Amino acid sequence: MRNKYLQLLLVSNALIILDQITKFIVSIHIPLHHSLAVVKDFLSITHIRNAGVAFGLFASQPSEYKALTFITVSTVAIVAILFIFHQTADAKRLVQIGLTLILSGAVGNLIDRVLHGEVIDFLDFQIRGYHWPAFNLADSCITIGVGMMIIDLFQQGSHHSSGSSATPA
Repeated sequence: MRNKYLQLLLVSNALIILDQITKFIVSIHIPLHHSLAVVKDFLSITHIRNAGVAFGLFASQPSEYKALTFITVSTVAIVAILFIFHQTADAKRLVQIGLTLILSGAVGNLIDRVLHGEVIDFLDFQIRGYHWPAFNLADSCITIGVGMMIIDLFQQGSHHSSGSSATPA
C-alpha cells in the first residue's frame, strides 16, 4: 500500500473497531469486577473500569474535571500524533506503523472516556503470584507502537554511528 494516509485510515479504524468490540463483549458478558479464567494462574478476562491513566494512576484522585482533563489531553495527543505522522518520511515505515498503533490506542481509549468517563480494561495477567494491572487492546496498541518507535530510534542511532566511524578511502 503506497499511500501512508490510506494505510493509517484503514489500519487504525480496524484496530479501533476491534478494541471497541472487545470492550463491548466484556461489558455485556462479564459483570463489573468479575473474572473469567482463561488460563489458570496466568490469564483472566476481568471486567474493570479505569478512571485514571496508565496502570490506574490518578484513578482515586477526586475531581469533577478529571474525565474532561483526560479527554482534552488525549485529544491534544491525537492531534500531535497526526502531525508527527504527516511529518514522517515515507521511508520510515517502522515509525509510521508505530504511530498508527499509538493513534489507534489513543482513539480507542478516548472513545471510552467520552462514552463512560473511564476506560474499560479486561486483559488480566499474572505469573507466579506477580500480577500485572489489567489492560485492553488499545493499551496494547500504544505499548507496541512505542516499542516500534524505540526500535527505530536505536536502529537510526546504530546506522548513524556506524557511518560516522568509517574512515575516508
